[in-house]
Amino acid sequence: MITVIDFWRRALVFPFALLLVSLLLWALAGALPAALFFGVFLLARLVFHLRQLGLLEYWLADPEGRPAPDDTGLWEEVFARLNRMMRLNRVERARHNAALQHMEQATSALPEGVVMLDEADHIEWCNPLAEQHFGLDCVRDIGQQITYMARQPEFVQYLAMRNFSEPLVLRGARQDGLTLSIKLIPYSGNKKLLISRDNTRFERIETMRRDFVANVSHELRTPLTVVNGFVETLHDMPSLENDMARRALHLMGEQTQRMERLVNDLLTLSKLDNALNALQEEKVDMAALLRALYHEGQALSGNRHSLQLELESSCAVLGNAEELRSAFSNLVSNAIRYTPQGGEIMLRWWEQDGQPVFSVRDSGIGIAPQHIPRLTERFYRVDRSRSRETGGTGLGLAIVKHVANRHQARLEIASEEGKGSTFSIAFPAKRRLPLPEEEASA
Repeated sequence: MITVIDFWRRALVFPFALLLVSLLLWALAGALPAALFFGVFLLARLVFHLRQLGLLEYWLADPEGRPAPDDTGLWEEVFARLNRMMRLNRVERARHNAALQHMEQATSALPEGVVMLDEADHIEWCNPLAEQHFGLDCVRDIGQQITYMARQPEFVQYLAMRNFSEPLVLRGARQDGLTLSIKLIPYSGNKKLLISRDNTRFERIETMRRDFVANVSHELRTPLTVVNGFVETLHDMPSLENDMARRALHLMGEQTQRMERLVNDLLTLSKLDNALNALQEEKVDMAALLRALYHEGQALSGNRHSLQLELESSCAVLGNAEELRSAFSNLVSNAIRYTPQGGEIMLRWWEQDGQPVFSVRDSGIGIAPQHIPRLTERFYRVDRSRSRETGGTGLGLAIVKHVANRHQARLEIASEEGKGSTFSIAFPAKRRLPLPEEEASA
């Protein structure tokens, strides 16, 4: 490698030598021959450099398929450097290609479809599984808008909302019966990874499970009703004098009633789980609904608690009255079950930042923080023995969570051991219906 000083030294040797010879010729033969000699050799030098530039341009047009020019002097060093740079570039490119192929092979082996999208949601690359999920062609569809390939309105809306915190379940994405779970992951600025997973098998298993639970629960209702009826009849017979028999019948009655409640809750969950069971919406008079729940709560409590109802808003909501009544009733009955005698229970209907909120606050036993995230799981119990004593089925809060989700509402739980709990359902502002005075003024 030559230094800057070496470069200028070698570059100026020829001009200085030519100048000295021309000056010597001027002294010996005169100015005209010296000028002609200087001009001819200078022109020859220029032609030589132009030829070398032409060779360089010819080589750079196809450096992979043509040999590098070879020369002496300064051009030799230039060609050598360029040739060395090309060799390093080929090695680096080969390494990058190998890494890219390795990445493509790895992503092709993934059990999910992967599509790389640019800032404008154009397809940059996809793996074979994504081709199957969306009907893509990794060669033909590069550069196409993903919404041209996946035209489902739910997917287009999901992409436009730019809120990818929750996955999208897309049914019938490619063909009838195919169910995809889609997740978009932003990366490298505004680019996105589209991850798709085929949930068809799990969806079918879940459907079979729901159908099984619904069918079994439905089949159990009739024999349970019959058994419970006979137990009540036997218990009320005046000729029954054996205390042990009376106690046995009493326990049988309690357990059959508990099983009836369990079956009813299972049927309710199966109905809420059914994707074909669309939400039947209507204007729900919350004030009237909560007054009815308040009186039912008083009857269930039997004057063992201090129940209060605060209606701080008279607005209605758009929803299903039957489902909301079921969810609210579960919260009220839970508060009564887990609040000791003499405790306080507050039912409240109010608004926060334009969102209607229903809350139940009690002064009961409270819940430890580690249990709160799992409270809405089916059959999850903080204290199994106490739950059975109070007659709970372990499905109440699961029903509440399902009803809230169907109304796009948010279930919030705040609790502290020994100080009570607060369960709140916050409805979105779009479900708030105008107050009577607002309708009158409009």
